[in-house]
Amino acid sequence: YLLVNATTRRDAGDKVIGVVGVAQDVTEAAKHDRAVAAMANELRQLVDTANAPIFGIDVNGNVNEWNNKTAEITGFSKEEAFDKPLVSTFIVPKLRQ
Repeated sequence: YLLVNATTRRDAGDKVIGVVGVAQDVTEAAKHDRAVAAMANELRQLVDTANAPIFGIDVNGNVNEWNNKTAEITGFSKEEAFDKPLVSTFIVPKLRQ
């Protein structure tokens, strides 16, 4: 893989007289990017298919992770749970503190 940058070459009168290009071999970086993407996909599949409920929240307490087992146990799909406040939506009032 090559990363190529090119720009026009101009004379003193600003007339285009050619092109100047620089290429950089980014083969290793591309391989690394593909490996990282594959690992991220494997981790996503691990979370989604885990035999335990896995959920997460953002700094505001809103759901930002909800795996298949959590959906099965709660009856709420990932789409229904996302961006909802975890405590007030999914925790029964007597267990909230």
